[in-house]
Amino acid sequence: MFKYRKAIILGTALVGTVTAFQFCWHGARASESPTAQGHTTTATWAVPDIDALPNDDWGRTVRYGRDLIAKTASLIGPEVADPHHRFAGNNLNCQNCHLQAGTKEYGLPLIGVYADFPNYRPRSGSVGTMEDRVEGCLTRSMNGKPIPQNSPEMTAIISYLKFLSTGRAVGAPTPGRGSGKMAELSRPADPVHGKVVFSQACAACHGANGLGQRAGRAGDAQGYLIPPLWGPDSYNDGAGMARLINAANFVHSNMPNGTTWKQPVLSSADAWDVAAYIDSQPRPHKSGLDRDFPKRTQKPVDAAYGPYADKFSVEQHKYGPFAPIRAAVKALKAGNRAIPN
Repeated sequence: MFKYRKAIILGTALVGTVTAFQFCWHGARASESPTAQGHTTTATWAVPDIDALPNDDWGRTVRYGRDLIAKTASLIGPEVADPHHRFAGNNLNCQNCHLQAGTKEYGLPLIGVYADFPNYRPRSGSVGTMEDRVEGCLTRSMNGKPIPQNSPEMTAIISYLKFLSTGRAVGAPTPGRGSGKMAELSRPADPVHGKVVFSQACAACHGANGLGQRAGRAGDAQGYLIPPLWGPDSYNDGAGMARLINAANFVHSNMPNGTTWKQPVLSSADAWDVAAYIDSQPRPHKSGLDRDFPKRTQKPVDAAYGPYADKFSVEQHKYGPFAPIRAAVKALKAGNRAIPN
């Protein structure tokens, strides 16, 4: 392990050299055309071939970054033997949300993400770096603490993200990013009906109590075979997946496991409702959420915590419908203080 970490430390100097290499790709560059569901049809979803990397400092660093995404609980989770490496606060793996180590089309892939940074982040109201974004995931989705920015772990994660953006121009669109965008409901999402959908489509894997299935036993740092969707070992209420629009689109494009955006299993309405049920369940609380989105008109309409620029209830922000909220915020931005309600 010491030799492995030494190689990662040496890899710090190589982070900026990825563009000097040529990598094998699985398929040609994808063509694209919009669809009614808000996805982009891709002829080929291109993923850089990590196995084509040489067994040198750069290759080992990138592969360690991939491992940190795929096996987070085992490497930096709260149960690892070395307390100095306990950065994640739960036993999830990053790939529980960023599917297939961040390479699945419309599975919240990490391909193209590196080319977006630095950028303006409405949540902080400031320009943030890629490292800042990683820290946000650790403190929210992983309910943990930031990884030191000069650490081998941060270097490896950033190297992997840069590798996944190989050949992508800064600011260029990446078809297949995110989790798609289905039409929103004109009614509030219904967590009561969502519970029925959950019992029929989700409980067999995630458990009727939503607490998932451990890979081994508590304390062994092996994480989960099936992740918990709520409860003390899940993402906190400041995570992106705690917002309905994010959760519903992710469910529709990817769940039950094995689903693809081209052939969703759940209807749009069922996806909205089951996501509402999941996000209505108890989970860890992140302190300081009132400081998020200091420019209130930039706050997502589905942020389920105040304060807000508009006068709509927390419940409507949590479950929708969202069109009236958008109209109110648009009026505010235009200088119209008569907020429709």
